[in-house]
Amino acid sequence: MSDTHAVGDAAALGELIQRYDAAWNAHDLDTILALHAPGMVFENYTAAERAEGDEVGPHIAVIFENWPDLAFQGRRQLVRDGVVVSEWTATATDRDGRRLEWDGVDIFSFEDGLISRKDVYSAAHRARVLSD
Repeated sequence: MSDTHAVGDAAALGELIQRYDAAWNAHDLDTILALHAPGMVFENYTAAERAEGDEVGPHIAVIFENWPDLAFQGRRQLVRDGVVVSEWTATATDRDGRRLEWDGVDIFSFEDGLISRKDVYSAAHRARVLSD
């Protein structure tokens, strides 16, 4: 795996992740996938879910189907040596109509200027109920 971003490219990586986050909030699957490297790995450790390569698009589409108002608010972003760590707070409405909020962290790796891996760790199992 080649990493074309050095420490000096931190601003470019940060901007790429901002575009990626905006696409997630817009549920814009085409833009999300355009920012992925071939063979990209999406692994959500909290949900025990993993998708790789061509499986990633359909996997994300199901997330959007299950959580039609899912949105993320970035809290902090750390960029170093071709890796981005992004802290966020998610909000969504569950099947019972409750508005939920939970915190999480994404760790991104890159290959040739695209996201090659996204590891998700969240406290979704301890979501705060905002409204019933």
